[in-house]
Order: sequence, then structure tokens, then C-alpha cells
Amino acid sequence: MRPSRALAVSILILLASSFSNGGARAAERKPFTIDDLDALLEVSEPQIAPDGEWVAYTVTRVDRKKDRSDSDVYMTSWDGARTVRLTSSDESEHAPRFSPDGRFISFLSSRGYEPGTDQVFVMSRAGGEAERITDLPGGISDHVWSPDGRRLALIAADPEPKREGPHPPPIVIDRFHFKQDVDGYLVDRYSHLYLFDVEARAHTLLTPGRFEERYPAWSPGGDRIAFVSKRGGDPDRHDNWDLYVIEPKPGAAPRRLTTFEGADGVHYWDSRPAWSPDGTRIAYLRSGAPELDYYSVQHLAVIPAAGGEPVLPLGDLDRNVWAPGWSADGSRVRFLLEEDGSTHVAEVHASGGEARILMAGRHHVSDLAFGPRGRVALLRSTPHEPYEVFALEEERARPLSRQNARLLERRRPGAVEEIRFKSFDGTEIGGFLVKPPDYRSGRRYPAILTLHGGPVGQFAHEFDFESQLFAARGYVVIAPNPRGSSGRGEAFQRAIWANWGREDGKDALAAVDYAVAQGVADPRRLGVTGWSYGGMLTNYVIAQDTRFKAAVSGASESNMFASYGTDQYIRLWEKEIGVPWRNFDAYRHNSFPFYEADKIKTPTLFLCGEKDFNVPLLHSEQMYQALRSLGVDTRLIIYPDQYHSLTVPSYERDRLERYLDWFGKYLGKQR
Repeated sequence: MRPSRALAVSILILLASSFSNGGARAAERKPFTIDDLDALLEVSEPQIAPDGEWVAYTVTRVDRKKDRSDSDVYMTSWDGARTVRLTSSDESEHAPRFSPDGRFISFLSSRGYEPGTDQVFVMSRAGGEAERITDLPGGISDHVWSPDGRRLALIAADPEPKREGPHPPPIVIDRFHFKQDVDGYLVDRYSHLYLFDVEARAHTLLTPGRFEERYPAWSPGGDRIAFVSKRGGDPDRHDNWDLYVIEPKPGAAPRRLTTFEGADGVHYWDSRPAWSPDGTRIAYLRSGAPELDYYSVQHLAVIPAAGGEPVLPLGDLDRNVWAPGWSADGSRVRFLLEEDGSTHVAEVHASGGEARILMAGRHHVSDLAFGPRGRVALLRSTPHEPYEVFALEEERARPLSRQNARLLERRRPGAVEEIRFKSFDGTEIGGFLVKPPDYRSGRRYPAILTLHGGPVGQFAHEFDFESQLFAARGYVVIAPNPRGSSGRGEAFQRAIWANWGREDGKDALAAVDYAVAQGVADPRRLGVTGWSYGGMLTNYVIAQDTRFKAAVSGASESNMFASYGTDQYIRLWEKEIGVPWRNFDAYRHNSFPFYEADKIKTPTLFLCGEKDFNVPLLHSEQMYQALRSLGVDTRLIIYPDQYHSLTVPSYERDRLERYLDWFGKYLGKQR
């Protein structure tokens, strides 16, 4: 359930006219088609070279013949003039890192190993074959070079037990939190911090025990490693992550730096802790009140590396921040600042003060990379442009990667309009309308209400292929940010605490009322859809409003009694709605789509991954069975061996085709 982040500004963005190649070329471009799903490239993980002259990143493309995605490492010069593809193997490579001397690039890949057991590979920047340098059977999830280039800090998992016979051994469960999507059943396997000698090709375990470690970061002098871990009592029963520091040598004992009861270093948007250039301070992220869990706002914190009280440089700023990094002189911390509809690049003095915006705009920035001489690379998207790598210069984003340029040259997106409207109780709600590329004012269009996941997330000024595909088929897309969404502060996020689908459901319905009142949406041809919490909210909406002619509910849950013990959120459920044998009314209150299924009249398509432990399949099965029993037209689609997010390209295409067919059947065929 990953969110979008951003800031709302009341302005019409006419995307079709935003390209620089003029009206004549715009007329030649065609709307998006489902075939563009294969052509769309995903750009991520920017890293700046030590000399600041190159930026590495990954590009993920679809291999249709093998029906899988493949990621490769690319590199673009800082002036944007040269781009080099560094890897082209049949296996994916990700997490590129420059060696401190800049001569080599390392990355993670499972080449020659079982999927999910990535190892570290190293290759010359000049090209040539990459060499695998690690051999940890449990797989490596993170790696960071020491400042002298002689060692790596690794996060590696305990290996799975060896199979003795033709069948796997029984799964023995004795943990409170015993399930996790993709990871499966959680047994006594943990991810630890390792020290790896590059020349000797030897690794040393630094943090044994029944703990999880994440996000190692070397001090500038290479004499300490900061990392994040969850310890104390039974770590499965709490989310009290803390920041630790350890010397990089066998037998060293980690020193705990933070004592806040909430999450330090790990929250809804994780970020690696960042050492100041002189090694005296560490910038990191801290959650809000621990009892609010991920409904709380995430804060920037700075703590002395030797220990002491942390400073919150932004004070009580009521907005989420992430991706901290230091200015070259160590006086300021730079970070991403979430607002209602957009994300800004900002900075603040390390000792505290007002945030200074370094780059604002109607866009979403999801990642930052910091280099020498104050250079910053960022990953940025707009409603009409997929994510690409940019250089931050003079408060503007200068393009570096242009991986999707050819696709955009031949496709004409629908216009995206930012909207504001009043909900049932007068609360102002924001969101977006995506219109067909050939939209004509004064004509009403069939409309699809689309609901985001999270629920702490939001629709933002970023490219959304699904919405553009709907628009290309002649639908208006209504994308609200109801209560529970991020970008508007903690009170707005926690407004749905233990009360799902009520106020946020009414906010979503108010968005439909707005689109109808504006003369854009046809009230006789309305659909609704969402995935994850968006699927849940879809169920809540159709259980309280029968005007929708079709619904598509993806990876949703509606019976909270069935959630307890079957999904990965045991800590959150006990914190938010308690345990079912003591809080029957709270569980029943939040389960009304299932227990009041007889109020649903909307034909509904349910979809889910077979192995989803985030929102397990059984919820979609129950809702499907209820509607089938009631005689409401319904269908259940199960994607074999898939988790909460679909990773097989043909399944993702199938999902979108089924959306179009279902809405076409009930809202009328468009294109």
C-alpha cells in the first residue's frame, strides 16, 4: 500500500499543450493505448558519482517474450549530453552504487542465484563484464561502500533451512507477527548488518540476534556505521525502531542513539540516516505519536553522533518529510517536503528554523541523491511525464534521463485539472479530474471514481498510466484525496482512525457530486474502482450509494473479523480497533460492506493476488460469494502466485483489460 505524495494548487493543467513541439505535432499524437504498458519505462534509484560528473540510475522495461520485467543500470553525464547503458543481462540489476574513487559501480542482482537472493556485483565504469563478489545464501537487500573503498556494509538475510527430502519441512510458527506480503510466513530468519572485505572477499556478521536491521550509513571517517533496528522486549509486538551506531569490527557492540517510543528511521516513507560532512551529527526521520502508527506525520530529526537529545529542525511542521541529506558545508539539511498535491525540495538550518523551498511546482519528487559541491539529482514526475532523473539547478529541474521521450512524442495525454470542493460537513477536499484527450466543454462523459490506497497517501501531480488509459477510452476520471489522505497534516490523516469508509466515503461521493454539478460527469454512467485501501473504500462506497453502475474492487477487505490473524497488520489492528473478543462493535462498525452486503446493487468485479498477505484473497472471495448469493452480477479474478502488487506483465495487462471490459459493459462502450 504505497502512497503518492504532493500539493494542491487551483489551476487547470492543459497537458496536450504543454509539450514544446507545438500544435501541429500535438495533433499527430494519438491517445494512450494498452500496448503502451509495455513501452513505458520505469526510471528509479538515482546515484551521483563521487566527482559529481555522472548520475547512475536503473531503468525497468517489460520483456514480453519472457513475461517479466527486467531492470538495467544506466549512467548519464551531469551535462545531460551522454548516456551509457552499463548492464544488459537477462537478469535484473538494481541499487547502483559508485565506489568512493569513482572507478567502479556495484549493484545487486540474483544472476546465477535463486530469485530473492541478490548478491553484490562490481563492474568498471568503463564497461566490461561485472564480477560477483559476495556469496551469502540468504540474499543481500542493501549495500554501502566505506569511504576508503575497502569494505562494504551489507544487510543480508539468514538463509532458509536446507531441504532434507523431496518436500519442504513443516513451517513452525512461534512469532506474534508471523506473516508478511512477499516474505510469506515469518520464522526465525532475520536481516542483519554485515561487514564485507572487498579484497579478501570475506564477510563478518556485526549484529547477530533476533532483530531486523536496515539502512546502514558509513560515517565520513569510516570509523562508524549508523543503522536502524527494532529491539527490546518482543520486537514483533511494537514499532519502536531506533537509530544505532556500531564500530566496523568483529565483536563491536551497537550503541543506541535514539530513545523515542515511536519509529526512528523507519516509518511510512523509509529513508537512510545521513551523516553530516564532519561526522558529528546524523539526520534521520522520526514518526509522530506512536499510538497513531502510520497515521502520524513524519518529522525531520538531527541527533549528535556521540549521543544526546535530538533536535527537530522544522519544529511542529504539520507535513511529512523524507529523503534527508546535508548541504556541502554541513549547516543545512535538505529533504523532500510533502504538500497537498505536490512535493517540494526544501532545506532548513540544522539547528532549526523555517523551511526554505529550493524547488516548488506542480510535480511529484520521490527521491533525492546528493553529490559533491552541493549537487542534487532527483526523481521527478508530472501529470503528463513519467518519472525521470533531473539535476536541481537554480531552483529548477534540468532533465538528465529521457527514457520515455519517444513514447511521449507519439502519445497525447488527457488534460488534468486540479479541483476543490466541499464535502457533506463543509470540509474542503481536493483532488483531480482527468479528461479525455478530445474533451469538449458542455458534453457529459461517463465517469470513473478512482480511489487511492494507503489510506495515508494521495493522488498527486504525477503521471498515472491507468487514469490516462481510462481517459483515452473516453472516460472522465475523478481522483479525490478524501480524509485519511496525506499532504494536509496529521489531523486530516487520522480523521478516519477506526472509522473507515464513513467520512472518507462521503468525501469521495462529494467528488462525484462536484463532477456532475460541473457538467462534466454523466450521473447515469458512473463507475468506481480502487486497489488495496482504494478497493476497501470502493466496497464501502457501493454499500452506501447505489448510483454506480459498475465497480472494480482490487485487493480489498471488508470483513475485519477475518483480517485478524490472516494479514500482516496485527500490530496496527490491535492498536486501532483492539482485539475482536473485546471490541466486537469496532470490528463490526468497520466491516459494514460485508455484513450489509444486501445493500449493494452495483455489479462488481473483484481481483486479488493468490498469495497476497497484505490484504489476503479470502476477503475478495467473501465479497464475491456474498454478491453471488444475492444475485448481483459479479466475478472474481485470482492471479496465481502473485502478491499484493502484480509483477507479471501479462497479469497487469489482463487486469487493465478487465477493467475496460467491465466498465465498457455497464457504462457503455467508448473507444
